Amino acid sequence: MELVSRVRVKICCIGSVEEARLAVAQGAAAVGLVSRMPSGPGVIAEELIAAIAATVPPGVGSFLLTSETDVRAVVEQQKRTRVNTLQLVDALPRGAHQELRNALPGIALVQVVHVLGEESIAEASAVEPHVDAILLDSGNPALAVKELGGTGRVHDWAISRQIRETVRCPVFLAGGLHPRNAGEAIRRIGPYGLDVCSGVRRNGRLDPAKLRDFFAEVAASCTMP
Repeated sequence: MELVSRVRVKICCIGSVEEARLAVAQGAAAVGLVSRMPSGPGVIAEELIAAIAATVPPGVGSFLLTSETDVRAVVEQQKRTRVNTLQLVDALPRGAHQELRNALPGIALVQVVHVLGEESIAEASAVEPHVDAILLDSGNPALAVKELGGTGRVHDWAISRQIRETVRCPVFLAGGLHPRNAGEAIRRIGPYGLDVCSGVRRNGRLDPAKLRDFFAEVAASCTMP
């Protein structure tokens, strides 16, 4: 078998040090730690986020999911939690990404783009020069109570494919992924990484069997005869 590419896996909604260790032991390239959100699963206290992030080994991303859009508030969150990556789940004002770069040198910036329609292609293209990666998700920031992730829904992968082909930075795919569709997602979109939360959980807990199945499907899809 010839290795075609290595698709990174980010396990999101991590709720404890034990879950983080389980994800990393299975091969996770990153873990997602969810701070205060207007809606959605997986929210934990910043004190716990900091405790988990402190245990993440070198080379593994500790992603803080933040719904803050004020630069000062985001900077303060990072300093409290000491994560190495900021996952910005809502759109930021013009110039905010550069302000974050200046305030937090060495901290990676990942901007979430919620795939709602063709307009998401232009949104991704506009933000791409200012971030280290883009994460495509299935939320809807336009709702009265914003959906900023954790919906469990699959969005339009045809648009995700167009975004991946348009931008030059790495693209993560999220939204409704699980062991049975991870391979199809890789084949259809060719993402840099997959981001999964509920698809590897059972009764709200990270499930070792589902986790193994997910990584096995990813590994199988990254090879060809």
